[in-house]
Amino acid sequence: MTMDVHARDLRYFVAVAEELHFTRAAERLYVSQPAMSKQIRALESQLGAELFRRDQHGVALTAVGEALLPHARTVLAAWQAGTAAVETAKAEQRSTLRVGMSTSPGRGGLLPAVRSRFSATHPDATTRLRQVSWDDPTAGLADGSADVAFVWLPLPDAQRYRWVVLAEEPRLVALPDTHPLATHAEIDFSALADEPFLALPPSAGPLRDYWLALDARAGRPPRIGALIASTEETYEALIAGLGICLVAAGNAPLITLGGVTTRPVRGISPGHYALAWRREDDHRPLVRAYAEACRATVAAGRRRAGGGGG
Repeated sequence: MTMDVHARDLRYFVAVAEELHFTRAAERLYVSQPAMSKQIRALESQLGAELFRRDQHGVALTAVGEALLPHARTVLAAWQAGTAAVETAKAEQRSTLRVGMSTSPGRGGLLPAVRSRFSATHPDATTRLRQVSWDDPTAGLADGSADVAFVWLPLPDAQRYRWVVLAEEPRLVALPDTHPLATHAEIDFSALADEPFLALPPSAGPLRDYWLALDARAGRPPRIGALIASTEETYEALIAGLGICLVAAGNAPLITLGGVTTRPVRGISPGHYALAWRREDDHRPLVRAYAEACRATVAAGRRRAGGGGG
C-alpha cells in the first residue's frame, strides 16, 4: 500500500496517542480540537482502519494504532533530525566562504593579508581554500564549488562575473636552460611565434588563447607542443623539451626549479590576476567582505610602494 502522509498528520496522531485525549492533544500542538479530529479521521480514511476507539469512557488506541505508533515516532524523529541538519548546513553556508584558486596567490603575502583583513570584520567566518585544475579557468565559480576565486583574466562568460584586479604582472617566457634563446636577456615575441607552445586545455577558452598570445600572432595559429593543467605538468613538459610557455612574473618561481629559466618578452601585454565572484552573489555579505578585503589590501600595497603611510 502506497500513500502520501503529511508529517502534520503523524504529529497529530502521536499527540493524541500520548495524551489519549483530543482536547489536550490539540492544546499541546496549539491547534483547534475540531481541526485535529478532522485530520485524524482523514488519516484513518487513508489507512482504511481506525486508529482510536472513542466512547463515553475516553479514547484508546486500536491494535492498528498501537502498530503505527512506534513507526510514526521514528518518522517524526527522522524528519526533525533532517530539518536540524538543513538548518546547520544553512548556517554553515552563511558563515563559510569557499575560496577557489588554480595557482597559489603568493605575491608578497597577498593571501595572509587578505585573510587578516577579512577576519577582522568577520571573526566567526571560515574560509576554505580549494585548489582547482587549470581545466576550469574560473577556479570553481562556474560550477558553484567556489564562492570567490583567484583567477587570471580573461574569464569565459565574463558577463557572469565581477572582479577586482589584484596584480598586473609582465608575462615572461619559460624555456629550458638548453634552449638557444635562453641566453638572451630579453626576447621579442616574434622570435617565439614559431616555437611549440605548452597550452592550457581547450576548456580554458579565452584564457588558453591569452597565454598563447593569440593577440600578438597577427592571425598565425600557434604550434601546440603539449597540454598542461598544473604547475607540475608545466615544469615536466618544459624539462622534457615539449615546448615553451608564457608565465606571469609572480608564478615564475613555481616552475624555475632547475633546468628552466624565464626571460622578459617584448611585444605582449601584461597579465592580470584578480579575485572574481558571480554577479548573482553580489548581495552575499561574506562575498562582499572578502572582495573589500582584497581591495583594501591592494590599496595598502600601492600606498607602501608609493612611499605613503597606512
